[in-house]
Amino acid sequence: MNYLKKVVLVSFCAFFSVPLMAQTHPSLMLTKANVAAVRKGVATYPLLRQSYQTVKNAADRALAEPIVVPVPKDGGGGYTHEQHKKNYSNMLSAGTAYQISGEKKYADYVKNVLLNYASQYEKWPLHPKRKSEDDGGRIFWQSLNDFVWQIYTIQAYDLVYDGLPAADRETIEEKLFVPILKFFTEDRYDVFNKIHNHGTWNLAAVGITGYVLNKKEYVETAIKGSNKDGKTGYLAQIDQLFSPDGYYMEGPYYQRYALLPFVLFAKAINNYEPSRKIFEYRDKLLSKAIQTSLQTSYTDKTFFPINDAIKDKTYESIELVYGVDLAYADIKPEVDLLDIARQQNRVIVSDAGLKVAADLAAGKAVPFKYQTLFIKDGAKGEYGGLGILRSGANTDQQAVLIKAASQGMGHGHFDRLGLLFYDNTTEIFPDYGAARFLNIDTKNGGGYLPENNTYAKQTVAHNALVVDQTSHFNAKVGPADKTSPTLLYFSNQPNLKVVSAKEAKAYADVTMIRTSALVKVDGLDKPLLIDVVQAQSPKNHQYDLPFWYKGQLVNTSFPVTAKADGLTALGTKNGYQHIWLNASNKLEEKTGLVGLLNKNRFYTTHFASDNPLEVKLVSIGANDPEMNLVDGKAFMLSSNGQNQTFATITETHGGTDPINETVSSALPSISELKIVKSDVQQITLSFKLNGKTYTYQINYTDKQNYINFK
Repeated sequence: MNYLKKVVLVSFCAFFSVPLMAQTHPSLMLTKANVAAVRKGVATYPLLRQSYQTVKNAADRALAEPIVVPVPKDGGGGYTHEQHKKNYSNMLSAGTAYQISGEKKYADYVKNVLLNYASQYEKWPLHPKRKSEDDGGRIFWQSLNDFVWQIYTIQAYDLVYDGLPAADRETIEEKLFVPILKFFTEDRYDVFNKIHNHGTWNLAAVGITGYVLNKKEYVETAIKGSNKDGKTGYLAQIDQLFSPDGYYMEGPYYQRYALLPFVLFAKAINNYEPSRKIFEYRDKLLSKAIQTSLQTSYTDKTFFPINDAIKDKTYESIELVYGVDLAYADIKPEVDLLDIARQQNRVIVSDAGLKVAADLAAGKAVPFKYQTLFIKDGAKGEYGGLGILRSGANTDQQAVLIKAASQGMGHGHFDRLGLLFYDNTTEIFPDYGAARFLNIDTKNGGGYLPENNTYAKQTVAHNALVVDQTSHFNAKVGPADKTSPTLLYFSNQPNLKVVSAKEAKAYADVTMIRTSALVKVDGLDKPLLIDVVQAQSPKNHQYDLPFWYKGQLVNTSFPVTAKADGLTALGTKNGYQHIWLNASNKLEEKTGLVGLLNKNRFYTTHFASDNPLEVKLVSIGANDPEMNLVDGKAFMLSSNGQNQTFATITETHGGTDPINETVSSALPSISELKIVKSDVQQITLSFKLNGKTYTYQINYTDKQNYINFK
């Protein structure tokens, strides 16, 4: 850190040396005024009792083991990494157990762990496995993990504060927490002021610690940034990272992760300085962010895995447990949040957790209201967004997502207008997510794999249009960050749910429009997914539209003769080098179908092209020497021409009963899908169903009659 920054910070700290307010402990999630009520709630409400018992069991296991505070040396997933994570988790469990049980042994455990850290912390250099000088932590390989450690640890300290001797508190604060604050704000000055989830974790750790230690200077820098001008800091993070709809630009997976420091710091601000009215900020933005995070999940609890995402992450994660409890108790008691809390099957042992558990016990929960909606992206809602279409009850819901949002910064993938499709509580047309085995040390230290860049981020890894086997924006983040798709149309009618968006900058001379709809038709149990992708260009191109699918291929309108040996990669770069070409068919009629069986239900995709059409059956796994890539299969629609339209209708039908060995409605009902007209003004499709001919029309220049279906 340079001299000028140090002078500014030291002068600022000297100026703000007055006490923040009269201190009471605990004062964060569990407050002193409500300890007695929470204790009573533990004895009264089943979910709170169960949640506390889980915490107490963890605390008891910790007390039965020796305290281990190793010198940091391992990367993500390694022994020291996991031990330091275990330590902060154990301390928080023990701190909670101390407040509810009143047993001093739990406070003594937290004290002894913290004194151990205090005796070593200042001797530790930057982590030996750090990726760079600017990003390494002291305890962990990246400073982000140090910030997380502090957020959990300061909560534990707050919980046991009154149970520790004053001399021990002084040692812990002066030898551990104050050096940590200096490291976070000085050595990691750039991260502290970065508008990014790493910055959020940093400033939240600093701000919450500032409150607990009664150091106002750190609270102010956390809220307003190091220069106190509001250009960085907590409020700037809320202003710049979230849209007016509460969408976090890095995507649902990172929204879930970033929510915890946002809501924890908000809770601390509200407890210590209610006059700031932080939960009212930006029209209750944090409440919207929690709701939006839940709306960007499917009914199987998983988040839509766009951008860098670990696919099995669900809203049962601790971040959303905190978020749901606080949203319900402190911001807006929407009763459908109780349904999420019920499914999470735990609450935080806290003021908020008490209210949630009490209202669940009182039977106030109603099913969570998943919605069809367009969620705007960008600080002012100017960067496109996510179109989410839903149909059916939570127990068996169809969901379609069209990604028409911003790049998502460095964690973004190059999949403009990509499509996801879910049904029957499972993925039908999935997203690959991130190429990463989180915290599994044997897989690149638990970090992102090289294939995250060479495959997972590339356009062909998604259900998105690829031009000339080249990824959108040539897979470069800088140009992609400067632009975003444009929403053309969105409608949420009972029988016709539609989202249509345009992307004109992903390729130099190609404009892409994707229009996806869930359409209810008489005679069918499930709506049809009608998806139309149009590309317009003054030049000839190769156009590829992959549909990555889950399940088994059971039906095609063309003969399939897969290669028995001698597989070759589909291409040499842009993700194509990782794809095996298993079979290929050129179709004379420019139409066809592919049938799938997934979770005992049939899905038939009928397709048509306005140019000669080739269907390629492909799979993931080529050029993967360390076996890092996860299995996947796709059918790819390929064509060459100047302008191109791909029209598909995915029909959900019938099923199998493996127990009784029966099959119903294995064959589709739709036939004769045709592209009747395709130009820049209009696309018209026709198909037959139960002897009747239906027409589906997109009018690009008529917003009043954008979609006609009859």
